[in-house]
Amino acid sequence: MEFQTWEPVYEALLAAFGYPRAGDERARDRLGELVTDTATYDPADLALDGQIVAIAGAGPSLEREADRAAGADAVLAASTAVDRLHDEGVTVDAMVTDLDKNPETGRELTESGTPVAVHAHGDNVPAVEAQLPAYDLAFVVPTTQAAPTARVHNFGGFTDGDRAAFLADHFGAAELRFIGWDFDDPAVAPEKREKLRWAERLLYWLERRRGERFDVLDGRREAIRPVPGTE
Repeated sequence: MEFQTWEPVYEALLAAFGYPRAGDERARDRLGELVTDTATYDPADLALDGQIVAIAGAGPSLEREADRAAGADAVLAASTAVDRLHDEGVTVDAMVTDLDKNPETGRELTESGTPVAVHAHGDNVPAVEAQLPAYDLAFVVPTTQAAPTARVHNFGGFTDGDRAAFLADHFGAAELRFIGWDFDDPAVAPEKREKLRWAERLLYWLERRRGERFDVLDGRREAIRPVPGTE
């Protein structure tokens, strides 16, 4: 995903949620400062090209579907999905997080040589500043949803889960397999519910770009509004 392709979608997200672009850019730049003097992880080293990649969300169906992750070539997991898959005996190949729930898991993964995509956005700079110094930066992939820089990447995506899917797509995954995705989870707060709606819209865009049909969208496509700029 090149930024010029992502940018219209990003602008639609900013407008929908009322996020200031300058906040994301400040967060991106602070993340870049924190990794300036250290080599970070190149996600091309995940060797996802041509692979079946499971994209694990943290919805209530995750444990029920964990065996589908075990059968994939690689597993990219969002936030707390990492811990829950571990409890099911499934090891992840990378974590995608904005550090809002289980930053200690990210730290432990980097210390053991498992990469973590750490995302900076307008309202998580304190978490980035507090947590990132404890991570092994050799296994950190710094990411932003604003324009990328020499040190901070943007592969596309908005929530932890769909960012994992866009990352896998960017690095050549042949098939994306979604587990633990529950767009209609009644337990989530209203803002999270709206973020899930956007994640659904972004996955709909991604499957059309890939010429693939994600089973997580089966029975839902007809009601999905395309994201502006992706029609």
